[in-house]
Amino acid sequence: MTAAELGTLYPVLGMLPAALLGRIVEALQTLSVPAGTVVFDEHQPCRGFPFVLAGAIRVAKRSGSGRELPLYRVLAGESCILSSSCLLGHADYNARGVAEGPTTLALLPRPLFEEMLAEPVFRNFIFALFSERMAELMQLVEEVAFRKLDQRLAALLLGKGRLVHATHQQLADELGSVREMVSRLLKGFAEQGLVKLGREQIEVLDAAGLRKVASVT
Repeated sequence: MTAAELGTLYPVLGMLPAALLGRIVEALQTLSVPAGTVVFDEHQPCRGFPFVLAGAIRVAKRSGSGRELPLYRVLAGESCILSSSCLLGHADYNARGVAEGPTTLALLPRPLFEEMLAEPVFRNFIFALFSERMAELMQLVEEVAFRKLDQRLAALLLGKGRLVHATHQQLADELGSVREMVSRLLKGFAEQGLVKLGREQIEVLDAAGLRKVASVT
């Protein structure tokens, strides 16, 4: 990948000194992985700072029973707050990152990441990333702690359009719940005439009714 191509995805890199950017491009280790690949996992050391060039990484926290709570997604042109935190704190990962589709990454070695932090423009980029992701995670905590599962499920369905192509397990994963609970709630929604259940799809019949469920306090 050339400096120009990398700068198109990550404009902040184009603001670095040309010599430093040249060394960054030379040092990047490019890796392409298929969907479902575990890019990093809990208790693994962070090998470097990842730039997502194509595809997406889903970052989630797993419980001992195997349940997952999705934390955030990293798309092409975005950065992973968890990787930044591990590099800055010299700590191992405490969540899992999985490729959602065919994904291409470029890994920047730790020494160069630390050198880049001396540049104000890149340091500000990292701090802005922390601020943005922290706001998202606080919203997630609020959703999980204070909103009932039926409200969250109704809101999730509304956000996916009239016809939702997803299994009950996939919806449960997005909500950080279990399939049995989601299936029970969906059956209740169907009995109320809010949705129609099909094979790996859900049709929203009464969006206004779902909005009432989602907004109940």
